[in-house]
Amino acid sequence: MSLYKDLDLGTPAPPDGAPPVTVEVDGMAVTVAGGSSVMRAAALAGVEVPRLCATDSLEAFGSCRLCLVEIDGRRGAPASCTTPVTEGMRVRTQSAKLDKLRQGVMELYISDHPLDCLTCPANGDCELQDMAGVVGLRQVRYGYEGANHLDLPTDHSNPYFDFDASKCIACSRCVRACDEVQGTFALTIEGRGFDSKVSAGAGESFADSECVSCGACVQSCPTSTLQEKSVVQLGMPTRTVKTTCAYCGVGCSFNAELRGDELVRMVPDKEGGANEGHACVKGRFAFGYATHPDRVLSPMIRESITDEWREVDWETAIGYVATRMREIQARHGVGAIGGITSSRCTNEDVYVVQKMVRTAFGNNNVDTCARVCHSPTGYGLKQTFGESAGTQDFRSVAKADVIVVIGANPTDGHPVFASRMKRRLREGAKLVVIDPRRIDLVRSPHVEAEYHLPLAPGTNVAMVNALGHVVVTEDLVDREFVAARCEDFDAWARFIARPEHSPEAAEEITGVPAADIRAAARLYARAGNAAIYYGLGVTEHSQGSTMVMGMANLAMATGNIGRDGVGVNPLRGQNNVQGSCDMGSFPHELPGYRHVSDDAVRQVFENLWGSTLAPQPGLRIPNMFDSALEGSFRGLYVQGEDIAQSDPNTSHVYAALRSLDLLVVQDLFLNETAQLAHVFLPGTSFLEKDGTFTNAERRINRVRPVMAPATGKHEWQIPCEIAQAMGYDMSYDDPSQIMDEIAVLTPTFAGVSFAKLDRLGSVQWPCNDAAPEGTPIMHVAEFVRGRGRFVVTAFVPTTERATRRYPLILTTGRILSQYNVGAQTRRTPNVFWHAEDVLEIHPHDAEVRGISEGDEVTITSRTGETVLRAVISDRMPTGVVYTTFHYPLSGANVVTTENSDWATNCPEYKVTAVQVTPGAQSAAGSRESAAAVNAPAGREG
Repeated sequence: MSLYKDLDLGTPAPPDGAPPVTVEVDGMAVTVAGGSSVMRAAALAGVEVPRLCATDSLEAFGSCRLCLVEIDGRRGAPASCTTPVTEGMRVRTQSAKLDKLRQGVMELYISDHPLDCLTCPANGDCELQDMAGVVGLRQVRYGYEGANHLDLPTDHSNPYFDFDASKCIACSRCVRACDEVQGTFALTIEGRGFDSKVSAGAGESFADSECVSCGACVQSCPTSTLQEKSVVQLGMPTRTVKTTCAYCGVGCSFNAELRGDELVRMVPDKEGGANEGHACVKGRFAFGYATHPDRVLSPMIRESITDEWREVDWETAIGYVATRMREIQARHGVGAIGGITSSRCTNEDVYVVQKMVRTAFGNNNVDTCARVCHSPTGYGLKQTFGESAGTQDFRSVAKADVIVVIGANPTDGHPVFASRMKRRLREGAKLVVIDPRRIDLVRSPHVEAEYHLPLAPGTNVAMVNALGHVVVTEDLVDREFVAARCEDFDAWARFIARPEHSPEAAEEITGVPAADIRAAARLYARAGNAAIYYGLGVTEHSQGSTMVMGMANLAMATGNIGRDGVGVNPLRGQNNVQGSCDMGSFPHELPGYRHVSDDAVRQVFENLWGSTLAPQPGLRIPNMFDSALEGSFRGLYVQGEDIAQSDPNTSHVYAALRSLDLLVVQDLFLNETAQLAHVFLPGTSFLEKDGTFTNAERRINRVRPVMAPATGKHEWQIPCEIAQAMGYDMSYDDPSQIMDEIAVLTPTFAGVSFAKLDRLGSVQWPCNDAAPEGTPIMHVAEFVRGRGRFVVTAFVPTTERATRRYPLILTTGRILSQYNVGAQTRRTPNVFWHAEDVLEIHPHDAEVRGISEGDEVTITSRTGETVLRAVISDRMPTGVVYTTFHYPLSGANVVTTENSDWATNCPEYKVTAVQVTPGAQSAAGSRESAAAVNAPAGREG
């Protein structure tokens, strides 16, 4: 439930296309879509029919019997939630007969319900309590003697919510929410009649069940049966603020509900464009890090990384940074300093950092953590479609007939979108999963992939070329679409039709049977609507950019671009990956993806900024590290990014950071990078931010401050004040002014303003005169570049391959409960589910090495080694091992290499040749190199 009461029409809208019908409800005429329920028609007429089991986020169920109505010409009192309207129908929702029936039903509910309303945590937010008043219940005739459920126990096992079975009215809303909204099917109604009860599995608690703690059951519960522990502890919230989640790239909208200035709960916003009232365990519950005692709230400086930190005021810290940066430039040149922006900060935060680098620093040495995950998306889609972003909104998946998931694990990495996808799959859409690992989507309740193509890591391009080969050689090309809208097709078709790109040739490279490749290609090409969704398993390869172009080729060849249900769609990992790229965080591009060497573009920025900009591209992060070790790069400003943990080849990163004269870290916690810093500038959590995030579907969402900045300063103010201290005048009164400047300088944001976002809720760029309310679907009539461009995609094997010394291939990914480097989620009860990173290893590979379940093992590559605990799993093929990267102690990036994408330098995280041996053979040394160099114990929670 929620303090913020969204309009609930009782039952979902009927499918599109039914002709409207006019009915009369309590004497009022109302016209509604054909197929609407009587309850929905009544609500649209302004009449609320009493109900307990009905809500418009779930299909009608008809179990509570409170929503009875009378209809002229019909006998009895039908349930309004399950009765469809017909033309001319006349409905009465109030009568003496209905009052008596409803009161009788409510008496039965109350006779088996604890009457502890005054002490119940849901007092004032309980639908059972509300409905008792609505139906006019004044007495309960049945007493409380005899069989009842009042002594049933409460399940406290879940870290975020309780299940009090004594208060359950068996309405099935929680069960249906788990099934219909989340798609996990973890709950059921066990027993029949009086013995009916909600069950998380025979004899199982919620913690032991398949429950993923998304909270959909909690939100749907009409009583206090399922209740957030935070509400029990803190009391019912009294005010609400709409904002946006700061975890993954789905960009869920929430109502942050507070009691005074204390956050009580996060309730997903029903009107949220990305999530439409759903959430995951992280967004709904894992917000406690924002007020965790580990947060550093005052600036700190030190001369050497071996010195103790000393707290200083903001003026001292900002002056120190400005002075030291100027001194470094005086000694080593203008290009000796630079900055890194964050994909977890707002667009406004990011924009001012890149502006500070280009103006106050006087160079283009700015890069972003987004480059180490999705820069091949920007490059590949720009080359083929003309725009560096995904093509669809999330709703589009509801129109897909075939869904191809490549190198992504949506149920863990993007769970709210995964729920949308699973809903469509349960409706009959077909699924193809291309991934070395058997992710949950391959087979889960009521969902099974038509094909799982478990290709060898590093062979994506060979696979997409084989799919394209089938499309061309079997004449599955959409010739009309290609002729009308594309160019360079003939050259690509000749290339892709070569025998070396056939599924039979690809089988030798990928390990996937040719017959499966052919069948998957035919399924995709022959679909009415076919959509591709992909993740870091595509981009974090030496041929990441090539693979993105290969997927674009496939979509264009089959005409799967420019309408609902199709497209090429990146699933962005962090909350503002798209936005940090849009804001000009790359050394070669200004905001809006325009090259710094373009004189006309640069002139526009120079005129507004009042500063001459360098026309030469600056340094990328790897170049910064290399130049630091060479001695020419000496000062670095890092905004909200733990590069010491997240970037590849950890020993190389540590060496580069140690060599700097000045490392400035702006973050919430003393993370791994901050252990090597000279200045720490405390940042703000998303609960304190005022600005915008841009999600994976290009949706710009408002982020509103739920509480005042604990540091006393907004994060966007810090770079502005550093720039001013360095001699460049950069100041704003409010973050809305920053967005106004972005809109002036960035054509795709030309129509964006805080006022518009507050009015519409969100918009998807491009938002300009041609599309004043945004663009849900890209490339509808034509591609951004005019004609879509086919690009030849030669497969070049990675140089990182299994050898006798390193016979296994390590690949990495995420898990549902943890997020990225874990700095946030490890400071919440989410550690209940995932307390450490583990190594998944195939039973055969484990057996030949003498490794058993739970053993400590040493993982060694040509760049380093680390120690993990082994989990025996057949999710991967033999020869492939898998781990996550959420804990600094495990230090997965100690073993990853310097290999990177040929076009963007995106690291090749997904292919590392390793050996795995039993025991922690060099445990102390490897763990130090992984995370704990010069670091105090316990610093990461």
